[in-house]
Amino acid sequence: MSEHNAPVTRVAVIGAGPAGLMAAEEIARHGYQPEVFDAMPSVARKFLLAGIGGMNITHSEALPQFLQRYREAEDCLQPMINAFTPEALRTWIHGLGVETFVGTSGRVFPKDMKAAPLLRAWLQRLRQQGVVFHPRHRWTGWRRENNQLIWEIENTDGKKDYRFDAVVLALGGASWPKLGSDGSWCLPLKQLQVDIEPLKSSNCGFEIPWSNFIQQRFAGTPVKHVQLTVSNPQGQTESRTGEFIVSHYGVEGSLVYALSAPLRESMLHDSESACLTLDWLPHTDEEQLIRKLSQPRKGLSFPNVLKKKLNLPPIANALLRECYPQLDVSDHLAVARALKNMRLPAVTATRPIEEVISCAGGVKFSELNTQLMLNKIPGVFAAGEMLDWEAPTGGYLLTACFATGRWAGRHLCDWLQAQPADNQQ
Repeated sequence: MSEHNAPVTRVAVIGAGPAGLMAAEEIARHGYQPEVFDAMPSVARKFLLAGIGGMNITHSEALPQFLQRYREAEDCLQPMINAFTPEALRTWIHGLGVETFVGTSGRVFPKDMKAAPLLRAWLQRLRQQGVVFHPRHRWTGWRRENNQLIWEIENTDGKKDYRFDAVVLALGGASWPKLGSDGSWCLPLKQLQVDIEPLKSSNCGFEIPWSNFIQQRFAGTPVKHVQLTVSNPQGQTESRTGEFIVSHYGVEGSLVYALSAPLRESMLHDSESACLTLDWLPHTDEEQLIRKLSQPRKGLSFPNVLKKKLNLPPIANALLRECYPQLDVSDHLAVARALKNMRLPAVTATRPIEEVISCAGGVKFSELNTQLMLNKIPGVFAAGEMLDWEAPTGGYLLTACFATGRWAGRHLCDWLQAQPADNQQ
């Protein structure tokens, strides 16, 4: 059946973030008229918030390395990202009249660094394609009647029942719930025996019990050009270089976010051993450090030795005192080893999921077929952050949301076209 002769059916997308909007576009491209329902007064609020500091849309690194960023979910996401690669995503954005550029870190941004112009152009095109939007419509649950699934959706006029021929769920995770993704979708899915990995904080800060001195004197201090290492429960280590921030509650920032998955898993496995190891000078080996520390001090105090000879900030000395209160600063070997392998106090918790960038957990891939349709609920597909995957910041989160939304939308159309006419509601 050609796209132009597709049957008139009722198709819904529930959730109007990037994954939902991309699913709607793909469904409309195949000749259907999708209805997009969202609980918020306007669409893609989290997308817009992410663009306030500069809209990082994807990343330019080679695709094999790009895919590895999804860790355990790499094999599941690979066909979807292969079908809509970061380069294809850039081409799609250019088709909306928005130019992109590659930053020095390899991250890809719209030329004006903003999300709003991209979203405006996209929504205009979606409406031209026949996509219908229903803001302030919250999906609250479902029930079965005569072997049909009845969708209960609430708006300002009350609750109403809907029947759809096929649906894409793209309801996000549970981070920033005030923007619409609150994880409330877990309950109705569990009621139909869909297995969900509990939602957890990702790309998040971690709490560390700093002394009052560190909290009062150094909260908000950036720590730059360093390396952090974490050991996972299997004893493997992961290291990243970059910068992070010492906050009043612990640590945060891009370098910590990049290690949040293994650090969180280590904390859940053994809270006492879950810690970060800090290398203050990742490009200087221990012997070089000892030589520099052994040079004549010429009356310099130890903090000034760190500053003048090693170019380290005052917080380096403070954390040496914090982490190694018995350290003999005249023992150059001991100081060098402490600077190269500074074991920070064990983390005690992730920051609350309500304030983190993204979350881990969600609908397990074992509950979905390769087209992202729920095995237990034929005709219902899932996409975006509500699936059980996570990724670091850097454009990986948005790319997977776009790719899974497109994949779900395309395969929803394939599924509809394969159904006998008398099976469609």
